[in-house]
Amino acid sequence: MGTGKPEFGFGVHLMVDGYGCERAALEDMSLIYNFLDGYPTQMDMTKIMPPYVFRYDGSVPEDWGISGFVLIAESHISIHTFPEKQYLSLDMFSCKPFDTEMAVQTIKRYFSIQKYEMKVLDRGQEFPNNIRASAQVVRMDRMLHQRSR
Repeated sequence: MGTGKPEFGFGVHLMVDGYGCERAALEDMSLIYNFLDGYPTQMDMTKIMPPYVFRYDGSVPEDWGISGFVLIAESHISIHTFPEKQYLSLDMFSCKPFDTEMAVQTIKRYFSIQKYEMKVLDRGQEFPNNIRASAQVVRMDRMLHQRSR
């Protein structure tokens, strides 16, 4: 099997919850903007718009934070910070494979994360990347299913 995209599957979705983050980084709109602006290039992805970053002040004072996202041709990167709680939530979703471990190490350094949770999902397990190859797999599956009756 080659290093190309598999016949099925849409993409990788990395979710990171960071705890004990550096508060100054979590409230720095420029730092967050620069992360969202530069990281797609490091991932060899295609940014299709500038990042959008804004401050959120909710009804619960300690829940304020910075949120931002950037659309990439391959999908998106989003971040939500809660400086009072030294916490961040970050998602990276891409239909192009990327190194999730390297991404986590970069995020940890950027925001001085002390502890984290990481989840990686393979999205769209049945998404057909190659219609001809996928059709052949479906035909074989149906044929085997009929034989087992």
